[in-house]
Amino acid sequence: MIRRLATDLLLAGPAALAVVLFIFLPVAVVFVLAFTDYLVGAPTAEWVGLENFEELFGSRLGRNALINTLIYSAVVIPSSVILGLLVALGLHGITKRMPRVSAVLRTVYFLPVAATLVAMAVAWQMLMHPSLGLLNHWIAALGLTPQQWLTDRGLVLYSLAAIGIWQGVGYNMVLFLAGLSAIQPTLYDAATIDGAEHGWSRFWCVTWPMLGPTTLFVVIVTAANAFRVFETVATMTDGGPAFASDTIVYALYREGFVYFKAGYASAITVVFFAALLLLTALQIALVERKVHYR
Repeated sequence: MIRRLATDLLLAGPAALAVVLFIFLPVAVVFVLAFTDYLVGAPTAEWVGLENFEELFGSRLGRNALINTLIYSAVVIPSSVILGLLVALGLHGITKRMPRVSAVLRTVYFLPVAATLVAMAVAWQMLMHPSLGLLNHWIAALGLTPQQWLTDRGLVLYSLAAIGIWQGVGYNMVLFLAGLSAIQPTLYDAATIDGAEHGWSRFWCVTWPMLGPTTLFVVIVTAANAFRVFETVATMTDGGPAFASDTIVYALYREGFVYFKAGYASAITVVFFAALLLLTALQIALVERKVHYR
């Protein structure tokens, strides 16, 4: 018994210690700091209770960051999931007929995922330049009015959302392709016998129900990525103009690493963590009972 316990400690002890030191302990510290007014480098801190959370939800900047994050997520999540599914269905359909073309297209769609998002953000910034960008040149060539993609307060958040969709489609495509490959062809044969002979009926009766577990995972991952959007905001807009593209993670960065308000930044982190946890729990509660088959 002692030898078995010693072996377990030897094998699992270092990993468990690393998890405690680098995950659980920092999380506990963040939760404690969220209720203080601690500033980075300050020798002491005072307990302020819920004041940081009241400032986050009560101030105009705090509410603006939360609302922008929700708007961004509401645009990116359904769009990238639906487009990822459509691309996966198209590529899955041509794989047997044109395997080389399918392989090339998969690579093209997956490139935004493999590339560094900061570098891609710089490229998008040049494309969206008001006078030199190709996007406005193409729009002008079509006889439309060029737009201030990154400096218009009413447009900037949706411009960033378009980049988020562009990056998320490739990753979702790969996940949906894996789900499509796992569907047994005999199910389609059975559906054909039952009268589901056309593409839409086959998709609605077989493909979509059998993609339930994959769809749940894709939605959760996409939601997590959308809520923690940071790179494009930091690289392209710095939360501007006039905080129109400010998001909760960028606000966390600004308060913690620019203004060094560690207590307030920790409160934002706690709210961010709670929002993701609640969103995941709701998705599982609403969808999980529909995605398992015997």
